[in-house]
Amino acid sequence: MPIKKWIFQYAIATPVIFVVLAYIQYLKGRSVEYSVEFGVLWTFISVAVFAIRRIYNYRKNIDCIICNDLTKNTDSFDNK
Repeated sequence: MPIKKWIFQYAIATPVIFVVLAYIQYLKGRSVEYSVEFGVLWTFISVAVFAIRRIYNYRKNIDCIICNDLTKNTDSFDNK
């Protein structure tokens, strides 16, 4: 598994998602405490769901064009 690549990607995505979610709640008129709590909770939920699905796809050898974690198969149907 490309663990180093995934850790790097999640290290970037986690704070970005947190800031976006917390800021949206703050713009909606919520308190700062609620906005931070909401941001933390939903950031970790969304990152966990994405990570679990990504690990599942990797173990089942399901190719993800966006993730680009698997090696290219030369015998795919698209190349024929």
